[in-house]
Amino acid sequence: MPRDGSVTRTRLLDAAEALVLTRGFAATSIDNILERTGVTKEAFFHHFASKAELALALVRRYAELEQQQLDANLARAERLSRDPRQQLLLLVGLFEEAAAGLAGPTPGCLFASFCYETQLFDESTHGVIRDAMLLWRQRIETKLREVAAVHPPRIPVDFASLADGMTACFEGAYVLSRTLKDPKLVGEQLRHYRNYLELLFGG
Repeated sequence: MPRDGSVTRTRLLDAAEALVLTRGFAATSIDNILERTGVTKEAFFHHFASKAELALALVRRYAELEQQQLDANLARAERLSRDPRQQLLLLVGLFEEAAAGLAGPTPGCLFASFCYETQLFDESTHGVIRDAMLLWRQRIETKLREVAAVHPPRIPVDFASLADGMTACFEGAYVLSRTLKDPKLVGEQLRHYRNYLELLFGG
């Protein structure tokens, strides 16, 4: 077991993320996090100088995990097919498959939670979120352009906007899932997006 404090730091981040997704950042106090983890206040401030520093660590970790998931799914889709159109459909399908495995309503997106309370965070935190979303746009847009080069779209397409549509699909589905307490809605909305891509780029 690591003895460098990484386990405690991870526990704090896990607890903070769960609380923020449930009640929001403003309503999540350091004491709430300590109560959930059993960590002392001294240990908390050993890892994070302030609640603002905790916020930055949360979004950095979330961005990294989101990027790892995108990279892993994209790599798997590219292993499974040599056709870029099929790769794109597989990519969305893999996210759809992951959503179908949810046992309950999705906890939502940490980025969205932070954006709802935008005034609480400094530019460093906002910058991490912005860069993460732009990176997703760039990766998906690149794949869309690869598809279009082999399978021209049936109507004119703004590739950056269509790439953003995947993020919009996720975020809207998260809201639906939490509001209606129905975990199936995330996968269903991703399926609509996948169907649209399939129609757009032909057979």
